[in-house]
Amino acid sequence: MKRFASLRLRRALFCSLCLGGVAGAGLAADYPPRKPGLWETSVQTDAKGSEKMGPLVSQQCIDAASDKALREMGMGMSQGMCSRQDMRSEGGRLVVDSVCKIGNTTATTHGVISGDFSSSYRMEMTSTYNPPMMGRSGGASVIAARWLGPCKPDQKPGDMIMSNGTKMNMLDMMKNAPKGPAK
Repeated sequence: MKRFASLRLRRALFCSLCLGGVAGAGLAADYPPRKPGLWETSVQTDAKGSEKMGPLVSQQCIDAASDKALREMGMGMSQGMCSRQDMRSEGGRLVVDSVCKIGNTTATTHGVISGDFSSSYRMEMTSTYNPPMMGRSGGASVIAARWLGPCKPDQKPGDMIMSNGTKMNMLDMMKNAPKGPAK
């Protein structure tokens, strides 16, 4: 059960980084910043070849600087992995297409982001994996986010609270992450 919870936590963290990392698919200036305050994010994944999991819900406190830092971190993470990263505006929505190498697997992803980034937005992504990754040939994710209001008094920008109550600060984690390749 602990392994399952750990996998869910890692998937939630990855999807949260995707929220900032989608900006890596295009110019950071093209990606609208989120309104500062407390955001609730629900991530629903449906991996082909696996059981559908219930939504992972988290809350994140951001300000303009932390939102920008998370986008830049996502951009940095994807630079060495992705051979294609395109973002374009289509009918008031952002369309993202990427081809990224994850280990020996090539992940081809198409995403559509709609909403206003000041009260709510929704990201729908589909991916195919060639060869299959962990036995899965692809999957789909829906990330729905809504602004709840100002951050709570005990929160600081970068704080993320998982549905199980685990609290971590993404900015602190970025500062404490090892720099460069492991030796």
